[in-house]
Amino acid sequence: MAELLSTAKRWIALDPDPSTRTELTELLDDAESGDQVAYDTLERLFAGRLAFGTAGLRAELGPGPLRMNRLVVRQTAAGLLKYADAVLAAAHGRVDNPHDVEGTKAHRIVIGYDARYQSDEFAFETAEIFRDAGWEVHLFDRPGPTPLLARQVLVADAEVGVMVTASHNPPQDNGYKVYLGGELSRYLEPDGLGVGAQIVSPVDREIAATIAEVVAADFAVDSATPEAQLSPDVPAPAGVHWIGQQARDSYQREALQLLDPESYPHRDITIVYTAMHGVGGQAVTDLLYAAGFADVIPVQEQFEPDPAFPTADFPNPEEAGALDLALKAAAEHSADLVLANDPDADRLSAAVYDAAAESWRQLSGDEIGALLGRHILERGPLRTGWQTPASQASTGPAESTPTIGNSVVSSRLLGKLALGRGAAHEETLTGFKWLARVPNLVFGYEEAIGFDVDPVHVRDKDGVSAALIFSELIADLKAKGQTALSALDEIAAEAGVHITGQVTIRVEDLSQLGEVTAALRRNPPAEIAGDPVVESLDLREHPLPGKEFTEAKSTDALIYLTAGGHRVIVRPSGTEPKVKCYLEAVASPDSSAPQAVTAARQNAEAQLQQLRSSMEQILS
Repeated sequence: MAELLSTAKRWIALDPDPSTRTELTELLDDAESGDQVAYDTLERLFAGRLAFGTAGLRAELGPGPLRMNRLVVRQTAAGLLKYADAVLAAAHGRVDNPHDVEGTKAHRIVIGYDARYQSDEFAFETAEIFRDAGWEVHLFDRPGPTPLLARQVLVADAEVGVMVTASHNPPQDNGYKVYLGGELSRYLEPDGLGVGAQIVSPVDREIAATIAEVVAADFAVDSATPEAQLSPDVPAPAGVHWIGQQARDSYQREALQLLDPESYPHRDITIVYTAMHGVGGQAVTDLLYAAGFADVIPVQEQFEPDPAFPTADFPNPEEAGALDLALKAAAEHSADLVLANDPDADRLSAAVYDAAAESWRQLSGDEIGALLGRHILERGPLRTGWQTPASQASTGPAESTPTIGNSVVSSRLLGKLALGRGAAHEETLTGFKWLARVPNLVFGYEEAIGFDVDPVHVRDKDGVSAALIFSELIADLKAKGQTALSALDEIAAEAGVHITGQVTIRVEDLSQLGEVTAALRRNPPAEIAGDPVVESLDLREHPLPGKEFTEAKSTDALIYLTAGGHRVIVRPSGTEPKVKCYLEAVASPDSSAPQAVTAARQNAEAQLQQLRSSMEQILS
């Protein structure tokens, strides 16, 4: 008890935020007075520390080391700085270091933030810590989309990028994402594939270790860290380079270059767009207007950034009901397409009208990925410069082949489509941190509505430029008398029907995530929905087929393939307290005739329901 109270007192002394300091002080006073409820609450708040991983940090706002707050961000930024300085010092110390191009010049960090509660404060705290250490700090002048931050890491050739965002999490959450670039990334990954991408293991563990060192020094008995000065507001820092409208205009110019107005000139569609109370509204609508899409109708109730997300308790476009306002507007305006970003605009959802059902239908991430993938296979790379550094130095045909890719939990449909057309395709572990590292990537996607149509300039998912290219695609289909749904039927006729879905198991806290997969390892299923399991793969111990296994690519995921060709993948979420089970049912049409595709689709949908019921029973 004494140790907990002592730790809480020290935390309070270091906390610069009057709000969280007051909350903890009141709990501490009540606990010391014998209030057991207050003590139990204090014990929960100090039961550990937010784990820093490849996704950085993400948690509920609040006091203590298990919540997102200004002290946690200060310690995280200080640990990140300590790590970066140490690695750069090692790089400079190597006589044969071919990437030591910066010499003694200041290193650069680029910082962006969304419009969530305290996002600007966390960004400003980070900026001050790096500025005081002599770094050249580039800071966005207002909240903006995550892909603009990812792009700016490349533009500035910055060693570090930080984006303060919790993406599509509930309103009370916030987060902290880290990218590496410049000299730092090239030293860690000499092939250059990691420049501008999010971190991967073991970098996350190494940064976490330096954060732990910072925290230990703060709480040491002889700590030199002074008590924090209370400051209710975090002013915009002086002595930084502000990133403003010029960068936003430059992003738009580059995105417009992705279009092919000669071969795909059509713009005659009505688009309803929702920003989901996030930061994508202005960027997306301005981009669509600039591209010639004149009939764009924003959902006004959700257009302006609002951290309370008043019309969406869970601001994820994939959640049931999230698109209700957009679909209502689409019906009122007889729209051709509904587009939706998540709050930091790195994801894109879409809905189209299903004439047969006489209702609007939201497309899955796999369906959007297949449509975009086919579009890019037919158009070719959307811009030049897609060859990665190693490829540029080689003259072999394999090294100069444009590649499309998707994560392993996404549908296998795009891979089959690419194989049938003789195109290069890569399957990666989950997350754009891996897709960004695919050599010669020209398009990548993951089923969680993440798409990258411009890997040359953005090494992460980008819901802004994806909205533009998907609009080009839909307008072209309309001009040909087709729809997104008829195009999906064409893809199914060519590469087979693939229907995907999920089963989700929520847990009380992140520490329980591994229990589900651990139970499956002890007792693996022999059959799923009556279909024998003929192959299983544990990605904690084995690589994806055709890949090389390394410790960095070890991940807690289990893959089961059945005799009927269906697939089930079980893995814990990397950012939320839930275990996800990814289902894929397949069927082959007897012919390319529409009725044959429809019959195969109905067969696969029935099989998917059986997979879902079976896995719900197994996981329970």
